[in-house]
Amino acid sequence: MASRAIAPQQQQQPREGVRQKKLPVEGRNNRRVLQDIGNLVSRKAAEGKQEAPIDKNKKSIAEDAVTLLQIGVGKVSVAAKPAETAKIACENPKPEGFQGSSRKSKQVTSSRKDCKAFSSVLSARSKAASAIASEPKDLVVNIDAEDTDNELAVIEYIDELYEFYKLSEEENQVKDYMGSQSDINAKMRSILVDWLIEVHHKFELNPETLYLTINIVDRFLSMKVVPRRELQLVGISSMLLASKYEEIWSPEVNDFVCISDNAYAKEQILAMEKAILGKLEWFLTVPTPYVFLVRYAKASLPFDEQMENMVFFLAELGLMNYTTITNFSPSILAASAVYAARCTLEISPFWTETLKHNTGYSEDQLMDCAELLVSLHSTAAESRLRAVYKKFSSEDRNAVALLLPASSLLSESSP
Repeated sequence: MASRAIAPQQQQQPREGVRQKKLPVEGRNNRRVLQDIGNLVSRKAAEGKQEAPIDKNKKSIAEDAVTLLQIGVGKVSVAAKPAETAKIACENPKPEGFQGSSRKSKQVTSSRKDCKAFSSVLSARSKAASAIASEPKDLVVNIDAEDTDNELAVIEYIDELYEFYKLSEEENQVKDYMGSQSDINAKMRSILVDWLIEVHHKFELNPETLYLTINIVDRFLSMKVVPRRELQLVGISSMLLASKYEEIWSPEVNDFVCISDNAYAKEQILAMEKAILGKLEWFLTVPTPYVFLVRYAKASLPFDEQMENMVFFLAELGLMNYTTITNFSPSILAASAVYAARCTLEISPFWTETLKHNTGYSEDQLMDCAELLVSLHSTAAESRLRAVYKKFSSEDRNAVALLLPASSLLSESSP
């Protein structure tokens, strides 16, 4: 038999109209093949043919790539020899994909000249940052850093506490009430406060008690008309209430009867105490100037005993003055006392960023009250009401009352 040549088997073509079923390939999933994501250089571009137009964002990215090439981060062919590689790196050639017509190469060269290298930008920013860091700044000092282990300082809530004090002091601010009083005036009030300061000093009470006593007196007088003969009784009963509120061991009622030279009986003092509580609706928790004085004096650095006594000397002079109490809030009075004390002791600068941060007041906001306090200091030695002056003229108070008042504030306040 004659043998037949075996023809190569032809692949069967699918019939028309019949969909050929694709069989899965082992070891592969049925995901779509990733297409060009812009990181490949087409052969047409390499041959210098015109590419599709690109938008501005892509153009800026291309210019950044040119800048990278300019500082020596160009692509080098892997197949190049070491000697050729060094030669190419020195000549700084165009990478593959940037070769084109001479017209295009000129445009790329001009764009390279316009762009700044990354190294120059970074060095400029580094110089600017170092210049900013070297500038001297009046930084805010953390005055609570030493009280981290003191649980009584409650430094976790101290900022919120004083925000609340400032909000509540507006509600309890004493306004001008002498117009409603027919039998007493501002001078009589000053005489009463001067006497209460002596009683407070004789009983050796806490400073919180004195400031709360004056607050109770002013709030009660702003609500009820008091005859002249009962004004001292109001002061005694107010100090009795403040002592019960602030002191561990408060003076007894008989002590106040004796200190007033039996001008009032025990029953009268208790009856006035009840009347005061009724008018104030038993509301005694108020921010007095004392709570702000403690905080603001602490923020006055450097802080020492002389500074503390000067601050309280000026603040107590303000307590005696009716205009100071009615025109300025407790926080402004306290901040102004600190500012006037720094001016008196010639502590430079008179007002710091730390004080501004902790008080919330600028130097201009305190000027009026500070000038008033310094003027009271200048006339304290010749005044008939000398309780505060005598108290702060002693050695245990550093004799701050004997110091000359701040001349800078006196010259501005003098007519």
